[in-house]
Amino acid sequence: MVVFVTRRKRPTSSELLVLPDAGFPRALIAGPSKEPAPVGAMASAEPLTALSRWYLYAIHGYFCEVMFTAAWEFVVNLNWKFPGVTSVWALFIYGTSILIVERMYLRLRGRCPLLVRCLIYTLWTYLWEFTTGYILRQFNACPWDYSQFDFDFMGLITLEYAVPWFCGALIVEQFVIRNTLRLRFDKDAEPGEPGGPLALANGHVKTD
Repeated sequence: MVVFVTRRKRPTSSELLVLPDAGFPRALIAGPSKEPAPVGAMASAEPLTALSRWYLYAIHGYFCEVMFTAAWEFVVNLNWKFPGVTSVWALFIYGTSILIVERMYLRLRGRCPLLVRCLIYTLWTYLWEFTTGYILRQFNACPWDYSQFDFDFMGLITLEYAVPWFCGALIVEQFVIRNTLRLRFDKDAEPGEPGGPLALANGHVKTD
């Protein structure tokens, strides 16, 4: 089970009951809102392992690759079949690359502004794409070739993709990495069942 956990609000004035017959004038006590769960209530909720995060990043990259190639085919050839294609190698390439970008994000988020971080991610993407492509080419297994582009280098990377890589890096940091790092596993919960005092009917917790 996966849960989101944030800080709980204090009871508002509308949640307080006035007791006119109390031993002191207008005593206030908490109303029907539940007491905050004890600190140990989420002891079984743990962050995702590196392998679990790698898996999510790999699936994200694989999906984006298929969608991008389908959109490219439509824009260039007006192909309404939207034939998105990729390679199984993309799972390893994207999963590992985004996991490393995650480490960069954790180190740079308090030191560099967002646009500078995305520029660093883009440079890393070019380096990683060239390295993995060069290694795969030695075994005749590289699934991409940019030789038809004007600003390519050895057919492994191309300057025309700088803007898409930059935008992709922005999306990865702001939506994929940040939300993935918030995910928690409740190891004691049964599949499809609430996992303790903080779980709601749908198995998730999200309070302000």
